[in-house]
Amino acid sequence: MSRTQPPPSPPSSGSASASAELNVARIREEFPILASSTRGKPLVYLDNAATTQKPRQVLETLDHFYRLENANIHRGVYYLSSQATASYDRARARIAKFIGARFPEEVVFVRGATEAVNLVAHSFARPRLRPGDNIVVTHLEHHANFVPWQQVCHEKQAEFRVAPVTDAGDLDLGALDRLLDDRTRILALVHLSNALGTVNPAEKIIALAHAKGVPVLLDAAQSLPHLPVDVGALGCDFLVASGHKLYGPTGIGLLYGRLEHLDSMPPYQTGGDMIELVSIDQTTFQKSPARFEAGTPHIAGAVGLAAAVAFLEALGLEAVARREDALVSEAVARLEGIPGLTIVGRPERRAGAVSFVMDGIHPHDIGTILDSENVAIRAGHHCAQPLMRRLGLNATARASFSFYNTAEEVAALEAALRKARSLFH
Repeated sequence: MSRTQPPPSPPSSGSASASAELNVARIREEFPILASSTRGKPLVYLDNAATTQKPRQVLETLDHFYRLENANIHRGVYYLSSQATASYDRARARIAKFIGARFPEEVVFVRGATEAVNLVAHSFARPRLRPGDNIVVTHLEHHANFVPWQQVCHEKQAEFRVAPVTDAGDLDLGALDRLLDDRTRILALVHLSNALGTVNPAEKIIALAHAKGVPVLLDAAQSLPHLPVDVGALGCDFLVASGHKLYGPTGIGLLYGRLEHLDSMPPYQTGGDMIELVSIDQTTFQKSPARFEAGTPHIAGAVGLAAAVAFLEALGLEAVARREDALVSEAVARLEGIPGLTIVGRPERRAGAVSFVMDGIHPHDIGTILDSENVAIRAGHHCAQPLMRRLGLNATARASFSFYNTAEEVAALEAALRKARSLFH
């Protein structure tokens, strides 16, 4: 492979406008790990909300970069550095287009959604907070979109408000509306709950907040892999996501921010290419996005994430959403037929995940028994302890789905759960 030859293109399952059905058998061939087995049993991977598996396109892109393009960026005047810089800058432009950003400069590369939330909490919210102000989050939030706001409120003597959810697991929009006022400095909202699969009506909520002059950060770590997301159509001020949940590498994520916000925010960290000029007396900083990318960034991670985005675009996000909705519906129908199993949450709209409990069996025991069948699910509080307490639970078991999962794997989940029940009853 020559230095300038790109890795192979992802397989096509139809036009970018999305065919009616995905060729799942062919798609699965692009994910080497899905062909693995343990104890003679094929892997049934149903923990996609925690992290997704990586297609060959991403693996080969990473290999290509490290073998033939690896150099530091934005500083070198030699050919290899210019090649790495071009790949990194193309990755930013590709991802900006994928999410509907107006400019590539509105996309900041970070380590993941957690760092992105912390960046906004400390560089946007913290300087604006005064005693008596407030920040609003919801009971559906992952700890990563809960604790940073809680901590900055404690530091600045501001009020930390949490919008409630219904017993079904939907956000109480009336209560949320009442919590937003002229002293609310930001609303931090999950788009798709990792714990319940609840899809919030983000566009409606963002419009409601903006009508009161409240900026909105949207946590799209779960929604971006499952649903078409367009920041322009949604109208959010900030959006965060993690690469490893989007079929890309670990250690890379993105922060989208409206350029007028980013350019008004002080740096989160200092050093490296984010600096414009340094003297003994003072330092000046680059504009966004460079001012928020201190040090050497995860260059290969950004390039790999762009490859993951290209893979998804080739499949078609609408087709992906339809496929996953069918899998979730099949899972709900099968799980409802298991005696003693209760699905947790009945949201108006669900995507990606199904959480459940079983009479007399701890979720961790469920996970261990299913592992003996090589069925991989998640058990615990899913980094959503306030939500668990609201629902009167300590933990749940959770199966979460991707377009590469199959109806046969849903059947294997059901069979393994019935086996678990038989061991305890």
